[in-house]
Amino acid sequence: MAVPNIGADCASDADHTATRRVHGYCALCIARCGTVATVEAGRFIRLDPDPSHPTGQAICAKGRAAPELTDHPQRLTHPLRRTRPKGDPDPGWERIGWDEALDLTAAAMRRTAQRYGPQSVAFTASSPSTTAIGDTSGFIRRLANAFGTPNANITLDLCGWGRGFATRYTYGVASLGISAGGAMPDIERSGVLILWGYNPSFTRLTHATATVAALKRGMKLIVIDPRRVGLAGKADLWLRPRPGTDGALALGIAHVMIERGWYDRDFILRFSNGPHLVRADTGRLLTERDLEPSGEAGRLLAWDAAASRLVRYDKTTGSYDSDSAGLALHGEVRVGTLQGDVVCHPAFELYARLCSRYPPGVVETTCWIPKTQVEEAARLIWHARPASYYAYSGHEHHANVTQTARAMSLLYALTGSFDQPGGNVLFEAPPAAAITGEDLPSARELAHAVGRDERPLGPARWGYVGARDLYRAILEGVPYPVRTVLGFGANMLLAHADGRYGREALRALDFYAHADLFMNPTAELADVVLPVASAFEREGLKIGFEVNQDAQSLIQLRSAVVPPPGEARSDSEIVFDLATRLGLGAQFWNGDVAAAYRHQLAPTGVTLEQLRAAPGGVRVPLQTRHAKHAEEDANGVPRGFATPSRRVEVYSQVFLDHGYAPLPEFVEPPIGPVARPDLAARFPLILTSAKSSVFCESQHRGLRSLRKHAPHPEVTLHPTAAQARGIAEGDWVAIETPEGSVRARARFNENLDPRVVVGEHGWWQGCAELGLPGYDPFASSGANLNLLIGTAARDPVSGTAAHKSYLCEIRLVAQDQA
Repeated sequence: MAVPNIGADCASDADHTATRRVHGYCALCIARCGTVATVEAGRFIRLDPDPSHPTGQAICAKGRAAPELTDHPQRLTHPLRRTRPKGDPDPGWERIGWDEALDLTAAAMRRTAQRYGPQSVAFTASSPSTTAIGDTSGFIRRLANAFGTPNANITLDLCGWGRGFATRYTYGVASLGISAGGAMPDIERSGVLILWGYNPSFTRLTHATATVAALKRGMKLIVIDPRRVGLAGKADLWLRPRPGTDGALALGIAHVMIERGWYDRDFILRFSNGPHLVRADTGRLLTERDLEPSGEAGRLLAWDAAASRLVRYDKTTGSYDSDSAGLALHGEVRVGTLQGDVVCHPAFELYARLCSRYPPGVVETTCWIPKTQVEEAARLIWHARPASYYAYSGHEHHANVTQTARAMSLLYALTGSFDQPGGNVLFEAPPAAAITGEDLPSARELAHAVGRDERPLGPARWGYVGARDLYRAILEGVPYPVRTVLGFGANMLLAHADGRYGREALRALDFYAHADLFMNPTAELADVVLPVASAFEREGLKIGFEVNQDAQSLIQLRSAVVPPPGEARSDSEIVFDLATRLGLGAQFWNGDVAAAYRHQLAPTGVTLEQLRAAPGGVRVPLQTRHAKHAEEDANGVPRGFATPSRRVEVYSQVFLDHGYAPLPEFVEPPIGPVARPDLAARFPLILTSAKSSVFCESQHRGLRSLRKHAPHPEVTLHPTAAQARGIAEGDWVAIETPEGSVRARARFNENLDPRVVVGEHGWWQGCAELGLPGYDPFASSGANLNLLIGTAARDPVSGTAAHKSYLCEIRLVAQDQA
């Protein structure tokens, strides 16, 4: 594919001689680190941390490379139109104007909606956790709602499901914040912090610096990761699980805590559905209707062991009909129902029984963690409270992620630390107005998102579409055809599994428009490519910075450091211009992004003019209210949680009603040595993957300052495993799975389990300045790790593929093939 040399005729500053320092924040990932940019003679020359900013203690290599990103000669600078068929190796890109590009896109959307319905238009976007799309993601969602399609995103089955959505089935809110509204670890006050599959040294420096400071004051640290990286070296306890067995580990630690009485009984009794009785015959929660023909299905039953009688609980009011202090959490009771006597157990008893199947010895066998460490983890979590935790993609990229996340969230519930000082706290947020458009008339009549019929509790419930489901809708029309796609920076063919199937799907579309900074393998299949301004070349509004209450109080309008190259525009401008062409301008503040910002800001009392005059941001007074679930209404009833029972859901009847286990049962990784011993005979190693410290997923390998630190794709293995295969450090090797083979250079790490290897996804881009090649993303001679991951076995709730727990073999590549 050849991109025409159309130049990067960047607009000039009015003053080419002055030195300017621009306060803002780096938007390249979820950390949103506070920064100061230096501009000399109109050129962006450096980016430094801003210590006065609540997230500005440090910035990473990616942030420091920002000037190189904005100046890169391969930036897209003008809209392009394909002139040759998608099967042609040369798309024949032709430069066009913005009017033509947006008119083509709007016309294609209208044609698809007229023929198939608006749901047959889908939007894709990169992850807000690892790119700067957070500036625009709310507006993309609004455009989808205004146009009438539920198919608005594709990253959730890959990033954010476990920590941000699966835990909602426990707490009614994300127990781990991925945006404003979720709970965040109150590290400054924690007694013990658990970092689970999360290396903040690579992903969120604010958490890393806060953790180091907390360790100095005496906080305990538990790191759970197959690799000994980042803060694992400073941890009081490092647990090295077999990839994909985090759920068994969570149940095993909980077993020790329950067995030894190391749990907050009062919290479980008062604020969970642990006391509610479950019928042994049906597995359903016992209701008043089971006892009386005129009984209410919304009234549940618990057993008062002291008074030897049933106690009713009303889900509507969230209250018991008598004192709940004597309710049983353990044991069994025989209850006379309309169907006869039925044995029932408190939900917590059933959870405890599940956990008892994972004593330390079983955890050692299952997870490869010494049983003494399991016991030590339980001891630390209980005795060093208050406890907080944060989990990231290390626990998410598995085909059993949903129940794993639930198991972790219930382990955490045992501590009683939720929304308490030093725990995972729902920090107050500025009262901003919503912009996503769920209140628009068209949003109330949306079809089901692709994948929802098969996985009604998964990402599609919230309008997120799995990549595999999107591809199938395109190629097979299931559950309905998707014929037009608008992509905002999502390099799907590298980020998701089974890129060859994805390539086939994108080729089959009637129309595909892709907005991005650079041409990439996914953009190459577009009909129209739109050049996007980087985060350093456009404004961005951030209302609250999540990590603690101080950070949440800050509202900041990030200014453009330099103008964008050529005709590149912000994603938000593209969305607003497209909405206007579709006749939806009135729902987009008549095409005025600044007016949209004013709408967002209005409830906060902060004006856009104030923010423009204060580049470092404006603070709003916020006061943290802890234990909001315990706040009482006028009748003295606690507020509770936003779940069906208004309690932390130890036992989920919602899951049961949809055919899933109501307790967080551990299921072996489906492509693992236990579930597939037949495959393990040929592929004896477990392949997991990890984020690079210098690249944003599949981006930035063309930047010289970053690529020099990581010139080649690597796979890390234990020296013992390498020796058995005749591999020396630095050798080119083939990584083989049942799905195929790709290549990387061998790197050794003695801290890895010899049965585990760690790959890197996202490799395709070359770096001309260093003379380093690119890699064919669809060939066995390439380095696209996600080609090796199949999608036949996925998480039954979320549809997540086993990106971090697959079987593989490593073999030496002959020198003449390297």
